Amino acid sequence: MGGAGPGGRAGTGTGRRPGRRRGGSGRRRFPADRGSATVWSVGAIAVLCVVFGAVLALGHAVVVRHRAAGGADLAALAAADHWAEGGAAACARADQVAGAQGTRLVRCTVEGEISDVSVAAGRTPFAAEVRARAGPATTPAHPGGPAGPGTPPPPAPPLLPEPAAHPPPGPAPRASPPVPPPVAP
Repeated sequence: MGGAGPGGRAGTGTGRRPGRRRGGSGRRRFPADRGSATVWSVGAIAVLCVVFGAVLALGHAVVVRHRAAGGADLAALAAADHWAEGGAAACARADQVAGAQGTRLVRCTVEGEISDVSVAAGRTPFAAEVRARAGPATTPAHPGGPAGPGTPPPPAPPLLPEPAAHPPPGPAPRASPPVPPPVAP
């Protein structure tokens, strides 16, 4: 056995088996927490994926809500614009406009020149329903009674007097000395 070490292997020369410490206690060379960084990394990535998914879902819900609001506004304006054709024709026009916006008309009423519609967009769990009203602008109520067609607007408040003119910025002008009265010859 020329050249063989104490362990009987040629070329090792140390007498130790690979993967063992000196002393032959049988313990592994690596501590027990080897690979824990991988577990923590996988956990952190999973948490980030859940947060990212929640942000995407919230963003989608906001988009659906805005689409429903825009569809409701346009449908209400369309119904109010066609009020003279009757409630059924005005609501049919509102349904047509809502469909063009990618929404669906849920409820439509027309009372006089004022339309009141509800429009829905999206599917569960991100469905949104929005109500909108449209009609002619009215004047605000005044103490004489409620405002309505033919009621004059309240009188305008009196104008306040303009404030006194302010001197221009800069140093104050110096006062000149009094001038003596002329002397007679």
